[in-house]
Amino acid sequence: MRSARTERRFCAQLPSTWRGARRARLLAAEQLRAWAQPHEDAEHIVAELAANAAVYGRVPARDFRLTLTRRADGVLRIEVADTRSDRLPVVREPDEEAESGRGLVIVAALADRWGVELGPDPLKTVWAELDGKG
Repeated sequence: MRSARTERRFCAQLPSTWRGARRARLLAAEQLRAWAQPHEDAEHIVAELAANAAVYGRVPARDFRLTLTRRADGVLRIEVADTRSDRLPVVREPDEEAESGRGLVIVAALADRWGVELGPDPLKTVWAELDGKG
């Protein structure tokens, strides 16, 4: 007998620092394991989006928010919200010599869909979705 799937949600407010970005990845991995959700691609996406929030979305004394939602249809939605709606993410091919700049390229490659939602001002939410695998 199969049990009915239900939506599950996890949310954490984290400091806009490298330490906060690392904590976001660790919390996401722990939560996804608890949900028995495939998590390797999701962990990479959380790591990239949280790092971007800590670097490009940083506003002194303001945090970023990580939200994970596993919908009833099996889709995992990852959201990272920060308070820098004036700095929108841009996917660009990084210079081969550059040590950074590949984050959104990785997100675009791993996610089935991703995008940005604005509002309420000054909030910006970068989201990615992974379709359920079975």
